[in-house]
Amino acid sequence: MSDESFDYIVIGSGSAGGVVAARLSEDPGVSVLLLEAGPVDNDEMIHMPLGFSTLFKTKWDWNYETTPQKHLAGRRAYWPRMKALGGCSSMNAMIYIRGNHADYDEWRDGYGATGWGFDDVLPYFKKAEGNTRLGDPFHGSEGPLHVEDPTYAHELSTAFRESAVASGLKHTDDFNGAQQEGVGTYQLTTKKGRRWSVADAYIRPAEGRPNLTVRTEAFVTRVVLEGNRATGVAYSRHGEDLVVRANAEVVLSGGAINSPQLLMLSGIGPGAHLREMGIDVAVESSGVGQNLQDHPVSGILNYTKDTSDVAEMLGLRNLVRWRAMGKGPLSSNIADTGAFYASRDDLDLPDIQLHVAPTGFHDNAMHEPVRRAQTTAVTLVNVQSKGHVRLRSADPTWHPEIDPGYFDDRADLDAMIGGFRRAFEILSQGPITKFLDAPWIPASSDPTDDDIIEAIGRLGQTLYHPVATCAMGTVEGSVVDPELRVHGVESLRVADASVMPRVPRGNTNAPTIMIGEKCADLIKETS
Repeated sequence: MSDESFDYIVIGSGSAGGVVAARLSEDPGVSVLLLEAGPVDNDEMIHMPLGFSTLFKTKWDWNYETTPQKHLAGRRAYWPRMKALGGCSSMNAMIYIRGNHADYDEWRDGYGATGWGFDDVLPYFKKAEGNTRLGDPFHGSEGPLHVEDPTYAHELSTAFRESAVASGLKHTDDFNGAQQEGVGTYQLTTKKGRRWSVADAYIRPAEGRPNLTVRTEAFVTRVVLEGNRATGVAYSRHGEDLVVRANAEVVLSGGAINSPQLLMLSGIGPGAHLREMGIDVAVESSGVGQNLQDHPVSGILNYTKDTSDVAEMLGLRNLVRWRAMGKGPLSSNIADTGAFYASRDDLDLPDIQLHVAPTGFHDNAMHEPVRRAQTTAVTLVNVQSKGHVRLRSADPTWHPEIDPGYFDDRADLDAMIGGFRRAFEILSQGPITKFLDAPWIPASSDPTDDDIIEAIGRLGQTLYHPVATCAMGTVEGSVVDPELRVHGVESLRVADASVMPRVPRGNTNAPTIMIGEKCADLIKETS
């Protein structure tokens, strides 16, 4: 152990870790070290909303792939995850969605996550949020996370919303209010048309504090344990292997892939698997890396006519406009319109979310259009299938094995088919029809179930929302308790999407930031 020490060491500067480090450093009497494996977030494409998919498979990306997925035609699914200050909040699509109120009550009632019901977490959502339009009782306006309406609207998105209302969906101007169901425009974590990540909202305003140290390009290799107590962190930086001591606690915020990987590399996890990898078992914890859940998505692609494609708009004129004013198509997050609805009439809660884009978005990217297109992406948000994250080596530089088990539970496939059917109803009527030229994928506007299944196999992918691999609760297989403390280990907490015991009905960035806010308070209460 080196002579260097801090009271708190936070591993990972993403949507939860950046929040935890910033909030802990508000107390000038404690010292905080924030370690980030990636570099500073200094690429213009990070800050330009339309540019997020250009970061995929670059130096900014962990560039993960899943195991071959039976129900995706045997393909491996590509999983982008950001490797830079701000974590995935620096590469996501910036959609501000919290999930359904019932999701958090289920965490509390179904998994023993006491203190995590909706009424418990709402104050933390509000504490984080600086909403420019919405306020009480569901929203905050003074928080560091800037939330605003999009500054750019495409006519295809407007037409889709009007068609969805014509088909029977109600219009909503707040997916995060009293009711989630409906169609509307997503609010975004942008500020004046520019990405507003956790790095912008939390880390940079705190960096001037003398008690906060931020180190980028610091690749953590293990948590140092003395007996069953976390006492420090080992990491490599600029070719040097380093160890630093934590006087109070270590907070692991690596995300749903890196957090379970790092726990296992540190000897905390399923004993038989660790021994198979040649790792000494420090703490047996069968749930580490298990219970992996993600939102699968597959697009309905249509060729369009008499309109534009947002992928055409990456020109100099629009770049100058965005740089000067934060306006125009480059301020678009591509999918600013969406909906929530149930795939069957007998469901009490929505299980389908739509992401609607005025371009052909597929293969995890926006492509230069050979022919103009529109995407209606059907997303399953109430997921039954579960997978795992496992080590492939005791070498921390090896990517782990990722198997989300997409559609392994037939109920998920049936729900997606129902979700597709409802989406086709919307696309068959109202203003959107005047812009639709011909079906692309599926190749019919009235597809059979087999056609839909084939389209899912061809286009199905992640919506970038892996969770639950260090699940919170008091039930069998829980990895952390409701205070986010790792079962069986002292002075070690996990705070990121991996602690969600079940994936919420919606995009996971806002809930992860909420977890960071609540974790910081839990630590302050026990310090």
